[in-house]
Amino acid sequence: MKPIIFKTQKGRSIIINNKFAILASLVLVASLFLNSCKKSNENNNEMKPPTEAGTTNQESSEQKAISVEQAKVKTVANMQEAFNGESNATARYAAFSKKAEEEGFKEIALLFKAASLAEKIHANNHKAVLEEMGVVVKTPTIDVKVQSTKENLEFAIKGEAYEAATMYPTFLKEANAAGNQLALMSLNYAYKTEKKHKELYVLALAALNGNKTNTLASTYFVCPTCGNTYETTAPKRCGISMTSGEKFIKINSL
Repeated sequence: MKPIIFKTQKGRSIIINNKFAILASLVLVASLFLNSCKKSNENNNEMKPPTEAGTTNQESSEQKAISVEQAKVKTVANMQEAFNGESNATARYAAFSKKAEEEGFKEIALLFKAASLAEKIHANNHKAVLEEMGVVVKTPTIDVKVQSTKENLEFAIKGEAYEAATMYPTFLKEANAAGNQLALMSLNYAYKTEKKHKELYVLALAALNGNKTNTLASTYFVCPTCGNTYETTAPKRCGISMTSGEKFIKINSL
């Protein structure tokens, strides 16, 4: 058997005479070649854009279009749900206001009255958006349960917290995916106002628990555009909708 001569990268020659050594060398060379091919394929795969198995770019575009359509359907349902919720809040806070007045908590009664007006503005905004979308608006189902003023405040805090932390952020995200600017505007008005209402209710509950309800505001101003609610004085312009403070609705009597 003739010896096999290998050249190293540095130019040195290696002579192999033994047939077993020759066989082992051939196996080693084949292994190196296969590894090189494998790495080459891996590199090629890394360069390709990630797509789902069996999905073409055209199919991906169609899926995105379907997602937009689904978002539009969801937005209609969301606006109907928001309209129903705000209609309930309007009636609920009006009833809570009367209960607070009966229990001698005038300042809390005024807060609930102002909040009731704000929620009515939200409900009207949501309804207008649905009508602009060509949707037949469903009549809201009103469910109001009145308890003590303390319990009513606790209930209101939970409701506003849910709307501000979960409901409206989700609705806003889906309205944005649907590209519905009117829905985004109406939902954003309500979202930002509900956060303020929650804070006002927390302060009122603390005052009630500390027998200091007389320290609460006795006058509120409500923005007719977005429902934004201010204590004591109206701003020059609404911090949410930029509506002139001169147009704000003043609440200082029951």
